[in-house]
Amino acid sequence: LVLATGSTPFVPPIPGHDAVGCHTYRTLADVAAIRRDARRARTGVVIGGGLLGLEAAGALRSLGLRTTVVEAADRLLALQVDEGGGAVLARIIRRLDVEVVTGARARGLQTRRGRVRAVELEDRVVPADVVIFAVGVRPDDRLARDAGLKVAERGGIVVDERCRTSDPAIYAIGECASLGGRVFGLVSPTYRMAEIVAADLAGETAPAPEFDTSTKLKLLGVDVAGFGDAFAQSPGALEVVFSDPATDRYRKLVISDDAHTLLGGILVGAAGDYAALRARMGGPIEGDLAAIAAGLAEQDDAMPDTATVCSCRNITAGTIREAVRSGCHDIAELKRCTGVATGCGSCLPLARRLLDSELAAGGITIDPSLCEHFALTRTELFALVQTENLRTFTEIIERHGTGRGCDICKPLVASILASQGKGHVLDSDHAALQDTNDRAMANLQRDGSYSVVPRIPGGEITPGQLIVIAKVAARYDLYTKITGGQRIALFGACLDQLPHIWRELVAAGFESGHAYGKSVRTVKSCVGSTWCRFGVQDSVGMAIDLELRYRGLRSPHKVKMGVSGCARECAEARGKDIGVIATEKGWNLYVGGNGGFSPSHAELLAEDLSDAELVRTIDRVLMYYLRTGDRLQRTAAWLEELPDGVAGLARVVIDDESGAAAELDAAMGEHVAGYVDEWADALADPDKLSQFVSFVNAPETFDPDLRYQRTRDQRLPMAPVGGRP
Repeated sequence: LVLATGSTPFVPPIPGHDAVGCHTYRTLADVAAIRRDARRARTGVVIGGGLLGLEAAGALRSLGLRTTVVEAADRLLALQVDEGGGAVLARIIRRLDVEVVTGARARGLQTRRGRVRAVELEDRVVPADVVIFAVGVRPDDRLARDAGLKVAERGGIVVDERCRTSDPAIYAIGECASLGGRVFGLVSPTYRMAEIVAADLAGETAPAPEFDTSTKLKLLGVDVAGFGDAFAQSPGALEVVFSDPATDRYRKLVISDDAHTLLGGILVGAAGDYAALRARMGGPIEGDLAAIAAGLAEQDDAMPDTATVCSCRNITAGTIREAVRSGCHDIAELKRCTGVATGCGSCLPLARRLLDSELAAGGITIDPSLCEHFALTRTELFALVQTENLRTFTEIIERHGTGRGCDICKPLVASILASQGKGHVLDSDHAALQDTNDRAMANLQRDGSYSVVPRIPGGEITPGQLIVIAKVAARYDLYTKITGGQRIALFGACLDQLPHIWRELVAAGFESGHAYGKSVRTVKSCVGSTWCRFGVQDSVGMAIDLELRYRGLRSPHKVKMGVSGCARECAEARGKDIGVIATEKGWNLYVGGNGGFSPSHAELLAEDLSDAELVRTIDRVLMYYLRTGDRLQRTAAWLEELPDGVAGLARVVIDDESGAAAELDAAMGEHVAGYVDEWADALADPDKLSQFVSFVNAPETFDPDLRYQRTRDQRLPMAPVGGRP
């Protein structure tokens, strides 16, 4: 038996602790209750200034409450940072409009009519409409106590180095276990405990019980990290401290008494090199010690194979190097085969440097060229087409390529031309470049037929339009399906039927949904504040506005979007390339969420944006992706390849450090102004329509009375349509 019962939040038994408005910060139910109480609150107090307490303070601040953090110790994050780091951290957090009170204990809560109104400290009273207790957890060892297992004096199931309890047939791992009188509340030690138990059960040699308690967190947007012997408890340990009040940076390195070995460190306000420093822990210090302490030294990758790169998964530098030598030549492959950077993600920059250095050491050069016909990257070719105003494949390959092109560069050039608004995909110069789907403006299915997917922004559709879709489906004997993007897809059309189907749909107000293109597809939404009692913004209206704004925008790969009207996330926005979630103050914007072979959650780019700020930021993200994304590269992989990931993206599209914002804004403005429905355009052009024939020697084959016999895999029997089986 393995006990993994976890822990429960501790609530101090002070008077009033059970009043309405008092909460712990542990579960989704806790979060929902806090949000509910915060709607009619002005002030909030978090009791506890540890990791969870500061996260809770960030939550109250984002809900618009005037927030105070009360910590009994003399500094915040007392288990992670020392006095100097705590002082810098407190100064930064106060600048974020969160009051900090340290060295103070709550004596009780003032209530009125059963609801909390204030927190009483020894020397003051702090107003509080909402109180969150984040003073720690207690191991959930009740089952072990009832079973008669040995329990530590301060709680926790006592285990040995093999994680066995006092009964050798029972193990305990995680926050319920006490090893050497200590309970670990971090993910890495829990993973190591699981590995130890798994090895023991399998009769193998268990790994050593060495637990990495390093942490790197962004609290209220502040970088904080600690690793190794952060408090210099090793005999003879020396401390090298760099503190800069002007930039709110504090860094401390703990080294051996001979100044040759790195033992640990504390980083506040500047922790970009955390992963590299942590990986060198226990090894020699190379380079200028003062520069390393100040964060000014370049980090090389000459670390031993035994150095830990990813503490979440316990992955060493040697594991990464071996994976690269075995054929993992990009970050996506490296993540899949080793698991590196799939936990907290802080090791990604170091993993990327190790990848690059190992490739270079092996003499492996990754050719970024598009293909044998273009010795350019997609980004370089995009810029040349734009600056030289090239409009045809012939012009482009004559100036910048060789040969006649191939099935790699032709569709890519077609996508670049379309994304810059340089002609319809079926213009005479462009049609031969397209993939099958773009050439038919419909998706080719496995049986040789095509699907037709009209745009239905926000999922809103009139009864009349529903009737038209039903009539079209019946007339052409099409299989219909509601898609995950809130549209109705029609399957089973032949090539020569497509224009006739489009004509009926366009007459009813529909247009191409671009389900066939590497382009912006759909913007999924919940019903938001229009109907839902939890909605705080009009998610339907925003989804419609975004879909109509970005319709027809061609990109390196397909782009899907979602807009949720509240944090309940019914539109699954964090699984989308562009995700928008409503807040009380506006919109939170997420980027880089994808499905596919390597699903990724989107990452937060900006908070509490107004409608105008949201649209402007998405404009810039999409245009920057169009210009810098690689061929067939989804936004998740693109974001990983950007320097500093989402932080680097923010510097471009929000801070405008590169000075490209105005150009990106103008490019999106040109797209919006120049949009034309591809179906309607094709219907008005006989030359384009002439391409939609099933047989070149019999162009007039369409017969509305002709029925096609097909076999379909259907989960449920379909009723006869129009009396025909």
